[in-house]
Amino acid sequence: MLSNRIMSEGQDEDHAMFDKILIANRGEIACRVIKTARRMGIKTVAVYSDADRDALHVDMADEAVHIGPAAAAESYLVIEKIIEACKATGAQAVHPGYGFLSEREAFPRALAEAGIVFIGPNPGAIAAMGDKIESKKAAAAAKVSTVPGCLGVIEGPEQAVKIADEIGYPVMIKASAGGGGKGMRIAHSAGEVAEGFARAKSEAASSFGDDRVFIEKFITDPRHIEIQVLGDKHGNVIYLGERECSIQRRNQKVIEEAPSPLLDEATRRLMGEQAVALAKAVAYDSAGTVEFVAGQDKSFYFLEMNTRLQVEHPVTEMITGIDLVEEMIRVAAGERLSLTQADVKLNGWAVESRIYAEDPVRNFLPSTGRLVTYRPPREGEQGGVTVRNDTGVNEGGEISIYYDPMIAKLVTHAPTRLQAIEAQATALDAFAIEGIRHNIPFLSALMQHPRWQSGQLSTGFIAEEFPQGFKVPPPEGEVALRMAAVGAAIDHLLNERKRHISGQMRQAASVQFDRERVVLLGKERHEAVIEDIEGGFAVVIDGQAWPIVSGWVPGQPVWNGTVGGEPVAFQVRPILNGVVLSHAGTSAEVRVYTKREAELAALMPERLEADTGKLLLCPMPGLVKAISVSQGQEVKAGEPLCIVEAMKMENVLRAERDGTISMIHAKEGDSLAVDATIMEFT
Repeated sequence: MLSNRIMSEGQDEDHAMFDKILIANRGEIACRVIKTARRMGIKTVAVYSDADRDALHVDMADEAVHIGPAAAAESYLVIEKIIEACKATGAQAVHPGYGFLSEREAFPRALAEAGIVFIGPNPGAIAAMGDKIESKKAAAAAKVSTVPGCLGVIEGPEQAVKIADEIGYPVMIKASAGGGGKGMRIAHSAGEVAEGFARAKSEAASSFGDDRVFIEKFITDPRHIEIQVLGDKHGNVIYLGERECSIQRRNQKVIEEAPSPLLDEATRRLMGEQAVALAKAVAYDSAGTVEFVAGQDKSFYFLEMNTRLQVEHPVTEMITGIDLVEEMIRVAAGERLSLTQADVKLNGWAVESRIYAEDPVRNFLPSTGRLVTYRPPREGEQGGVTVRNDTGVNEGGEISIYYDPMIAKLVTHAPTRLQAIEAQATALDAFAIEGIRHNIPFLSALMQHPRWQSGQLSTGFIAEEFPQGFKVPPPEGEVALRMAAVGAAIDHLLNERKRHISGQMRQAASVQFDRERVVLLGKERHEAVIEDIEGGFAVVIDGQAWPIVSGWVPGQPVWNGTVGGEPVAFQVRPILNGVVLSHAGTSAEVRVYTKREAELAALMPERLEADTGKLLLCPMPGLVKAISVSQGQEVKAGEPLCIVEAMKMENVLRAERDGTISMIHAKEGDSLAVDATIMEFT
C-alpha cells in the first residue's frame, strides 16, 4: 500500500482541495486515478465513447458523461467536449492520464480559460518539453548531454535520407509529438529511411494530430533509463529515483523495473540532478519523466521529457511509497511538496509487466474480442512480497480495435530484484485470460530468461533473444514432471467426482478404478500411478512421487496448490479429452488415459492443417488502410502488398515469396477478422 502523504510544517493551508475532478481518459489509467481520488474523498467524473459505454472506469466513477463516437478523434481528443462535461457536472479540475490530450499545450490553456484546473504541468512547460524537437533544444541549452541528430522538422523523404546519410546509420525516425512507441521507426539504410519516414508521419498524424518527425542517431546496444521528477508551483522540484524500461518491442515498453540494475548511486544522483535542472529550467510543476538512453558503460544522453504521468509509474510508487497521482492532485490545488530530496528513500525492487491484447506467436499483432475469462492474481502483501494489478477491464468486457491494446499492468514488489522477478513469474502463472490472444506466455518466458534475470539488458533484448519470433516452448525437466503430475491430479479429481454422480446404477461391489495411468504431455509419454498418502494423494511420475495439495475444483481457470511441497500455479484450459496447462512460460496439452485407452488413442489419425501457403491472411483484426498491388501483378519476396491498421499501429504485410496476384478479396476501408483472406497467389 502506498503511504499517505504527510504535510510538512509551514505547509500552505489556504489552498482548498477539489471536491470533484474529471478524468479525461479511459481504461486502466482512468481507474487508477479514480482509486486515489476516492481515497482522498474527491468525487470523480468519467467520460466515455460509444465503445466504452460499459467500461470499468464508467462503473467506478461517481458520474459519467458520454462524449461521442468510438474514434478517439471524435471523442477523447475533442477538447470542447471535455470542457462541456466539466461544466455539466461541476468538475473543478481535470486529470488527463496519459496519451490523448495529456501533452497537448492547447488543452490546459482551454481549461484555464473555462476556469478549470489542469492536473498536470503548466502549458509553458508542455510547450518546452512535450515537443521532442523543442525539448532537445532546451536540453542542449541547459548543457544536458543529447544524442547527435537533426533537431529540425523533416519536410520530405529525400531530406530525411540526406540527413540520415550525414548522421550515419542506424537512425531513429520519431514523431515530434509522439509517445507510446507510435510514429517511431529504426532505419538501417536509405530505403528504410524513405519508407519509415512515410509510416512515422502517417502514424503520428492519426495518433497525435501532428505529423512532424525528426531524425537522430540510434545508439547501438542502448538501455532505456528514465528519471521520475515531481515539482510544485512554488519552485520545488525533486527526483524519485529511476526506472529501467529496456525490454521493448517496436519501441513499446513491455517490462519496466525500479531501480535499474545498471546504475550505481553516483550515476543515479548525476542523472537525477540533470533531470531536476532541466525541469527547473522550464518551471516544471507536476509529475513528469526525463528519459535517457544509456550505454552499457553508464554513459547517458537526454532522450525526451514526458510531461505527464507515465504508464510505468507504479514501480516508482512501490519503491518510494509515494502516490504520484495524489501528489499531482495536491500540487494542482496549489500545495507545496511535502518531501525534500533528502526524504526520498528507495526501498526494495519492483517489476511491472504490461499485459497486452496481442498474439506473441504472430509477431505480437493485436487481438480483439470479448474477455470470456479475466481472473487476475490476488492483490496485496504477503511475506514481504506485494502484488498489484492496475487494470481497466473486467470479465465479459470487450477489447476494442479503437484504442491501445493494454489490458492490465501487473506489478510485484519485494526486497530484492530476483525476489521481485520470482513473484512476478508466480503472479503471471496465476493470471487467467481467455477469449482473446494475450502476451502472458511471452512475459512468463521472459521471467525465466537467464539474461533478464542477470540484468544484462538492452533495448534490443527481444530482437536478439527471439530472432525468429516467439513460440511457446514445451515444458522440460522438472517443470514437465510437475505439469504431468498436475494433469494426472486433475484427472483423478474428475474421476472422484464421477463416482458421486447421483442416479447411477449400483454395483454389487464398489467399483475399483485403475490407479495406473498414461500421461501424454504433448508428444511425451509418462507412466503415472495414483497413490493414497496421509492427508491426500501423490502422483508417481516415472517412478518419482509428487505429493499433491490443492483446493482446485473443475471450472476454475487457475490451479493453485503445492506439488512436491513447492507452491505453484498453473493456468488450466479444458480441451477434448484433456486440458492445456501453462506454467513458467511453457504450455502443453495434457491427456490422461488408462493403459488400454492410451493404446487406442495411439491408433487415432492426426488432423492435418490446411495449406495456406498461397493465401495472404489478415494476421489480426484490423482496418485495411491501403492495397499496394493489383490483380494479375507479379510481386517479389519482401514487396509490400497492403497496410492493415489495428489499435493505432500500421502494419505492412509483405510477400513471403515471388508470385502473381490471382485474386484480391479485400478493399481499402474493409474491417477484417483475424485469418480473413486478403488475396490469393499463383
